[in-house]
Amino acid sequence: MNKSMVVLLLLAAAPVFAQQATPERQAEVARRGAQVMPFELTATTHVFTTTSDGGVQRVVAKDPSDARQTGLVRAHLREIARQFKDGDFSAPARIHGDAMPGLARLKAAAPGQVQVAYREVDGGAELVYRSDDPQLVAALHEWFGAQLADHGKDAMAGHHHH
Repeated sequence: MNKSMVVLLLLAAAPVFAQQATPERQAEVARRGAQVMPFELTATTHVFTTTSDGGVQRVVAKDPSDARQTGLVRAHLREIARQFKDGDFSAPARIHGDAMPGLARLKAAAPGQVQVAYREVDGGAELVYRSDDPQLVAALHEWFGAQLADHGKDAMAGHHHH
């Protein structure tokens, strides 16, 4: 069985976006997020899109003309990209907790096993995650699902791409 077949099987088996956080959990994540993310969670939308080799995390201002939120999103995601490339996943752990699904496997990855690319988009920015390791792809998908659940109405699932 080749790697792409394994990835597809993992994707089919993992109910990535079926998770649901309680309102109390979402409020706690929002409180912690305000200490880590410089932009306003309620003024932005997180979009999590899985791909066959990882995924795309996009954060955009709900008001595309809000230059302040757009600038804060871009600065934050540039810094997060730098941290993740160095294997530092402490920011999501501070927001979502150390037991966040997928996070332990991402933290344990060797440098370069997960590639992270930053791109600016209208109203914000996105991080593109890629890995050749099916277990790390599954970890990324679990991690996306946990973020989607934790951010509640301020997040949405993107369309899955193969």
